[in-house]
Amino acid sequence: MKHRRIPKRRAVMTGAGIAALVAAGVTFQTANASEAPKTSAPHTLSVAAAGKLASTLGKDLGADAAGTYYDAKSQHLVVNVLDETAAKTVAAAGAKARIVENSLAELKSARTTLKQDATIPGTSWATDPATNKVVVTADRTVKGAALEKLTKVVDGLGAKAELQYTKGEFKPFIAGGDAISGSGGRCSLGFNVVKGGQPYFITAGHCTEAISTWSDSSGNEIGTNEQSSFPDNDFGLVKYTGNVDHPSEVDLYNGSTQKITKAAEATVGEKVTRSGSTTHVHDGTVTGLDATVNYGNGDIVNGLIQTDVCAEPGDSGGSLFDGDSAIGLTSGGSGDCTSGGETFFQPVTEALSTFGAQIG
Repeated sequence: MKHRRIPKRRAVMTGAGIAALVAAGVTFQTANASEAPKTSAPHTLSVAAAGKLASTLGKDLGADAAGTYYDAKSQHLVVNVLDETAAKTVAAAGAKARIVENSLAELKSARTTLKQDATIPGTSWATDPATNKVVVTADRTVKGAALEKLTKVVDGLGAKAELQYTKGEFKPFIAGGDAISGSGGRCSLGFNVVKGGQPYFITAGHCTEAISTWSDSSGNEIGTNEQSSFPDNDFGLVKYTGNVDHPSEVDLYNGSTQKITKAAEATVGEKVTRSGSTTHVHDGTVTGLDATVNYGNGDIVNGLIQTDVCAEPGDSGGSLFDGDSAIGLTSGGSGDCTSGGETFFQPVTEALSTFGAQIG
């Protein structure tokens, strides 16, 4: 029997009460930071090499580390530190050091305060290593007493946080890459994976929370849910049940595909690509990690990748990737692919670890 082939893309649901999510792009400033004295030129690094160096330096520096990001233009790893001694360690390792005001512990404390005192629908926050602050974003629904409360909390955090505004509204996305559908909704396949030697795919959790049995664009059943997590997380695991090929690749919507061989952690400053059924393929940059989004319907999702990649309703659940590396699953975003916007992604590595699955 000839197997039917489904490009793996994000699952997005239409008509399920989930729309586009809005968040203003982060303005990268250099406030509260200064370059450490130069000792030797920083090494030119790939994103993967920068990520490994960042992990090593994070362990070596301990409490003296204050965040890292990748400067794609210069191909340097930038490491925030708190004093000259730590800066020398960074420079000796081949990275670029910046002496900043806020430690990671102080920024974590600021996030804890926001969670306790300002968990307001229509807001998000993420640590931005380029500004050495927690960037808080309020969408158009935050007004009146809620906005006053949010402003008071952010102001109380002083130089550790800043408040930004977006014209859109935070909502999970609903439609996506190569379409998969179920009763009452349509989503997109994220990535094909293997668990216990059996074929599965992963997609957005807000899709698998609403739909349990999935079909392809021709209406043929292809899979049923095995695990789902939403809110807090936004990932779901679906076991293939139909006779379909399940190659480890992403549809590029130009007659070709991108082979996916592994999963990787995102790095701030990394250039990434997103594919979805509504807006197809778009590129952008990772602007923040460990982001929290308070969707307007009351659902809160934590630990997301924040990007300036555009997306629209119908792109949910699909793939975020860098070359042959799987990076994320679309959770929600803002704006559109005409005026731009911001999109949040569930890290693939966390989903795979939870499910005990591998890219394959």
